[in-house]
Amino acid sequence: MFEKILNEYTNFNFDSFFDSISENEIKNIINKSGDKNLEPLEFLSLLSPIGNKFMEEMAIKSNLITNQFFGKEIHLYAPLYISNICDNECTYCGFKKSNNIKRRHLNYQEIEQEAKFISENLKVHSIILLTGESIVNSIEYLTNSIKILKKYFSTVIIEIQPLEIEEYKVLENIGLDGLTVYQECYDKELYSKYHLKGHKSDYLYRLNAPERGALANLRSINIGTLFGLGSSRKEAFFAGLHCSYLMTKYLNTNFSISLPRIREAYNNIQPENIVSDFDFVQFLLAYRLAFPTLGINISTRETKDFRDNLLPLGVTKFSAGSITEVGGYSISKKEIPQFEISDHRNVDEIIEMLKNKGYQPILKDWELNI
Repeated sequence: MFEKILNEYTNFNFDSFFDSISENEIKNIINKSGDKNLEPLEFLSLLSPIGNKFMEEMAIKSNLITNQFFGKEIHLYAPLYISNICDNECTYCGFKKSNNIKRRHLNYQEIEQEAKFISENLKVHSIILLTGESIVNSIEYLTNSIKILKKYFSTVIIEIQPLEIEEYKVLENIGLDGLTVYQECYDKELYSKYHLKGHKSDYLYRLNAPERGALANLRSINIGTLFGLGSSRKEAFFAGLHCSYLMTKYLNTNFSISLPRIREAYNNIQPENIVSDFDFVQFLLAYRLAFPTLGINISTRETKDFRDNLLPLGVTKFSAGSITEVGGYSISKKEIPQFEISDHRNVDEIIEMLKNKGYQPILKDWELNI
């Protein structure tokens, strides 16, 4: 289990390590990168404060590695929120249980209405099904929802409460392709500070959710930390270490990472550890150099200009036309969103931008013929 690897760094002195790194070591690591995953401390060196002196060199190498393993393709997807009922008390989330907001739980007819609208108007064939984390999202409800979505989309991924292996297997058997689950914060003590009540307060159960998804043979798994909670360089390191562990152990699953930063949400806390655009770029480059085959996803949390400028640096996935409130595409646009987005372009505008920059937008990346 990944917990054992995390425990190896319980007493690790990050500041002392960062102070010990030389510029020559950074140069050698950049030159070495590209063929296989880097060792943990090599990856950590790229995340160090001194590493940001070599952003140009890292960017050039990152672009070469990305083109080698992924070409100039950007895979597009859209989120679909079907429920904002949540049993958790997460201090940064607009859906947390204590928030006095209108709760909505779409029925199957409404889910189909949303799916049909997205399919006909957004054109994407990859969808992420999102809910609050609640017992109302039963396996029966999730199973029937996924069956509806598979009528309209070739790829369906879930971002819901963590499940057991057998539950993931049930969903995989009826067409589920992948799983997104963010640890949010790898620092165990801080984790309890931000997750006050509900099943999500169980740190280890959430930590092991990606592995349970891999054991259920899900085709793709996306993880990440929520920047703004814990120490940013440590959190970036632990998220990358988690990816490395999973990629090494589960060779039949495609793994990717997201770099979400806390965004404004209803009645939420302010970030305690601000991640600047400069640091954000350094983290992205470090992920690409350290893990050449890792997918990297940038969501509409980031501004359009910033997202566009990140394209050559290692990005492989983009959300497009995102709406983060329940039923927000075709039913109601008056609900409280989980968080505010920054890039409000529709899918056609994203496609045009990608083509103008020489990229091929991928709307469908998976088709199973039986």
